[in-house]
Amino acid sequence: MKRVYTRRDFLRLTAASTASALFASGGVSGSQISGKRTKPNIVIIFLDDSGWSDFEPFGRHVYKTPNVERLADAGCRFTNFYVPQAVCSASRAALLSGCFPGRTKVFGAHGPKGAGLDPKFAIMSEVFGANDYKTAIFGKWHIGDQDGRRPWDRGFDESCGLLYSNDMWEHHPENPTYWGKYPLQYYENGRVTIERVTKDDQTMLTTWYTDKAVDFIRRHRNVPFFLYVPHSMPHVPLFVSSKFAGRSGGGLYGDVMMEIDWSVGQIAQALRDNGIEEDTLVVFSSDNGPWISYGNHAGTTPYREAKGTSFDGGVRSACIIKYPGVIRPGTVSDRMFCTVDLLATLAAVTGARLPDNAIDGRNVWGLITGQGQATNPHDYYPFSTGGNFEGVISGDGRWKLHLPHNYRTLVTPGADGKPGRYKQAKIDLSLFDMQNDPYETTDVKDRYPEVLARLKGHAERHKKTFYPG
Repeated sequence: MKRVYTRRDFLRLTAASTASALFASGGVSGSQISGKRTKPNIVIIFLDDSGWSDFEPFGRHVYKTPNVERLADAGCRFTNFYVPQAVCSASRAALLSGCFPGRTKVFGAHGPKGAGLDPKFAIMSEVFGANDYKTAIFGKWHIGDQDGRRPWDRGFDESCGLLYSNDMWEHHPENPTYWGKYPLQYYENGRVTIERVTKDDQTMLTTWYTDKAVDFIRRHRNVPFFLYVPHSMPHVPLFVSSKFAGRSGGGLYGDVMMEIDWSVGQIAQALRDNGIEEDTLVVFSSDNGPWISYGNHAGTTPYREAKGTSFDGGVRSACIIKYPGVIRPGTVSDRMFCTVDLLATLAAVTGARLPDNAIDGRNVWGLITGQGQATNPHDYYPFSTGGNFEGVISGDGRWKLHLPHNYRTLVTPGADGKPGRYKQAKIDLSLFDMQNDPYETTDVKDRYPEVLARLKGHAERHKKTFYPG
């Protein structure tokens, strides 16, 4: 979409440029931006297994996603946004805690009654709650299903949804006997409201999460809030409400994408209707890349491999961030940062105090707002799969080093909710020039020995610190 700028837009953006420059230099907090609410609202919409190119304007499909496209038109689209591990629990713990999986030891995907994230690692809800924010999570939690480790124990004033993935139930396509031992339950504010989620219930998950989010916004329009909407979809099994069933022309996956897009639109409209759009920072992304084993029930990525690997098809996620009057609308950025940086960055924007425990993320507001002199404060970011440390990427996103490791690669995709077949492959020590080879096709370690030595040094120090065994 082409944006036509009015004089009001120009004046607002000029002021935003000054404010953003001060942010980047560390000279101002969110409470000091002229004309802004003292503490901006924060909304994070986090999808499950969505592919990098599932939504416009990252990719084009027969189905349409106009609300996500409008969000991008009103904010900045980030093309080099990463997660440190392309698996559910590890990715979510990293987002909320600002810590790498190697620090928290939250690896892979935790099942029912799983320990998840140790409470000694503070999360966003606790950080913002201590700064007088109202907090809510409506959606999939998946970082702890034990006493003291569920959403209502971890600083969320309101909550609803599933405590783990929606495939961990009696209808699992590969191991129903095992997963059937644990009823998939739906919680609201610490109370089980659906003892055993059915297929009909699954069709309503996106709607229920959205309705709760809209209501939360309405009731808290006069106070600062942190709203986290981690959708269960498009993780398999796919379900969609009657509102969108059969509407996309792109099969069930397309229908699900359209419903998620509708959800984005409902949340955006609620912010407008309640007069707080200008005072709300919105982040839209996914926990990892698509689960391509499921074929036509999986999303798409142009990058190598997918979920469950350290290649970019797994760890590079589409991201949009919108903050009217501060982040320039309709922009695209190839500057790199990671989910672990959001806690530190949003704490700086809101004036919240960082947790007492060590975190790995850094304030990257200068990168997000497009300041010309801003550089990434990280020398590198690590990547892992499960408990295996597999490589690093330079902080500027240019160079990616894979340590020797095994990985899964798809042989035959499944269809209609049934998984396909993987085989094990191995990558040797490999260096990729991500600027000129974003698809990780050509090992250039022999051409750039000094780069190889630098990244190997980062990897060795990281392994010694976080993976000493």
